[in-house]
Amino acid sequence: MNRYLLQLAYLGTNYHGWQIQDNAVTVQEKVEAALAELFSEKITTHSCSRTDAGVHAASFYCHFDASYPFPVDRLPYALTTHLPPDIRPLSARIVPPTFHARYSCRGKEYRYLIDNSVLGDPFLIDRAWHYPFLLDEKEMDRTAKVFLGQHDFAAFRAQGSSVKNTIRTMTRSDVARDGSRVIFTVAGDGFLYNMVRIMLGTLIAHQRHKLDREPEEIFATGDRTLAGFTAPPQGLYLEKVFYDDPE
Repeated sequence: MNRYLLQLAYLGTNYHGWQIQDNAVTVQEKVEAALAELFSEKITTHSCSRTDAGVHAASFYCHFDASYPFPVDRLPYALTTHLPPDIRPLSARIVPPTFHARYSCRGKEYRYLIDNSVLGDPFLIDRAWHYPFLLDEKEMDRTAKVFLGQHDFAAFRAQGSSVKNTIRTMTRSDVARDGSRVIFTVAGDGFLYNMVRIMLGTLIAHQRHKLDREPEEIFATGDRTLAGFTAPPQGLYLEKVFYDDPE
């Protein structure tokens, strides 16, 4: 058996996230069906993450095992012919049998794109969140620094999440403007369910004076109701995945 590491990019608009579901179309379903066609055997993929419905990925990794030794330099091109145009393989390589796309991952970087124009950019529909009220990206950037370092992010995860260890370390957290586009970028060793979207909602709620506590005070409470709203999925992109042996 050979273990392959596949790098993908996809638009999540037409999919109910990455993970296979019984009654919904997902990215994993499309990728595994394409791989089965190519390798003439059932393929099961193991991913670096589970993106939600409507969330995009500029760089997403999954690994799989296959008995057929397909040339990795040809794999992305061959796989493209079996995939829809909103899912694209970027690279492939052979990895050791001990490698795991999720457990070998050392961190991730996410980007959240806001269309901060008054009327909305038609070219950003489903690719950014249209927020027509003026945002002060400099103030948001200053506030975003409270997320840096190691914290208990229990208050910044979706209610109902069963993850026990909620301590994460953020190495990047900044907000910048490019014309009418406001971009929130955050990187860390791991993320909880809806964490990035709640972090952004907290930054905006803080700017609009709709928080009962300062963001830095919310960590100690562990109370999801004190953090901001959950920003919608269409502006979120998994931007980078970090491994000890990077591409």
